[in-house]
Amino acid sequence: MSKLSFKAFCIENYAKHTGKPSNEVYDIFVREHLLEMLSSDYEDLHGMGEEYLMQFFDNYLKGGAA
Repeated sequence: MSKLSFKAFCIENYAKHTGKPSNEVYDIFVREHLLEMLSSDYEDLHGMGEEYLMQFFDNYLKGGAA
């Protein structure tokens, strides 16, 4: 999976997870530097399961994994 496809996967699945529109999730990921992290830590993150990624994003956005 390319980095771009991985970012889209994360945004779409987090939108589904939170019930928010994907454009709002994209804005949150940009504002909180998650898009940068998805690129810089791609090798570590892309092997995680979807459920674990959603929990990781929840924790990160709540200040638990910054």
